[in-house]
Amino acid sequence: MTKQTILGRVTQLAKANINALLDQAEDPQKMLDQLIRDYTANISEAEQAVAATIGNLRLMEQDHREDVDAAEEWGNKALAASRKADELRAAGSAAEADTFDNLAKVALGRQLQSEKEAKTAEPTIAAQTEVVDKLKSGLDQMKNKLTELKSKRDELVARAKSAQAQNQMMDSVKNINVLDPTSELSRFEDKVRREEAKAMGKQELAASSLDAQFERLDSLGDSAEIEARLAALKTAS
Repeated sequence: MTKQTILGRVTQLAKANINALLDQAEDPQKMLDQLIRDYTANISEAEQAVAATIGNLRLMEQDHREDVDAAEEWGNKALAASRKADELRAAGSAAEADTFDNLAKVALGRQLQSEKEAKTAEPTIAAQTEVVDKLKSGLDQMKNKLTELKSKRDELVARAKSAQAQNQMMDSVKNINVLDPTSELSRFEDKVRREEAKAMGKQELAASSLDAQFERLDSLGDSAEIEARLAALKTAS
């Protein structure tokens, strides 16, 4: 897998519009579950590819560091050889001086080669560093997207369960309305009220009979009073 392909896939997945995908899905929960599986697999695959890319970058950086160190080392050797040549030449040993000057030239040649190799690698390292930064950023976005997917899935499942519970409750209420148990209570209440009314009627009837008896007693009392008064009149005359 090339770096461009990795970067393209990571960028595409990181920019995926979850809401648009859900709008097109017949079963959003299944769609989210599948997306989560796909994202998890893609993230794992991308992590491996990015790790390999980072590994290659670190190797190039290591090689570059070695070239820079080598250039410095060869420069030091060239300087040491040149100073030795100057000492020998000053001491009258021209032949030996030339030998060390030649060594200095060889060291300078090695230094130049190492510097060229280091310089040649720098643009590649810079470009590779930019790619790695983008890949890391893309991976972070993918992980954030995966978290968003899981949150959406959990929210959707909770809403589905809530809707199911509400539907069950409404069905229960509907059944209660069709077979209302309070109607039986109403009929029983009517029966109790009729019994209460019957008792009240009996009480009223009993009271009426009692009043009649007292009225008759009062009437008898009046007749006795009249007879007594009549007898008194007769005695007085």
